[in-house]
Amino acid sequence: MTAPTMAAPRTKSNRTSSNFELNSWLFMRGSGVLLLVLVFGHLFVNLMLGEGIHAIDFAFVAGKWANPFWQVWDLAMLWLALLHGTNGLRTIINDYATKPNTAFVLKTLLYFSTFVVLVLGTLVIFTFDPCIDPSSTLDVCQTQ
Repeated sequence: MTAPTMAAPRTKSNRTSSNFELNSWLFMRGSGVLLLVLVFGHLFVNLMLGEGIHAIDFAFVAGKWANPFWQVWDLAMLWLALLHGTNGLRTIINDYATKPNTAFVLKTLLYFSTFVVLVLGTLVIFTFDPCIDPSSTLDVCQTQ
């Protein structure tokens, strides 16, 4: 009498065709490394160079965002942090939400709030007007 044969794990018959979870896992690792560079660079420039925390005010941010490099830097930090956090919360919802309807509602709220913050944050970075502050001494705000 022979033992019944069993399919090897991860054969084509029991494997999903999507690599979404693998790509999500890889994204978490890659975005985590990039966020370390972006966040520590941000902290170094804002706190260690110049006068430190005492120099951070409206004019400091206006001067920084006048340079497209810092706009892209802060935009990358915003997008990566939000997508990294959203992916982590999606994983937690998948692990702990036992009812499909609860998981659906939680994920819908998560994706909606992520979208709103991404859109508003992006708009703030690219439409920031340094001349709103009447005490601004930036050259851009001087009218002849």
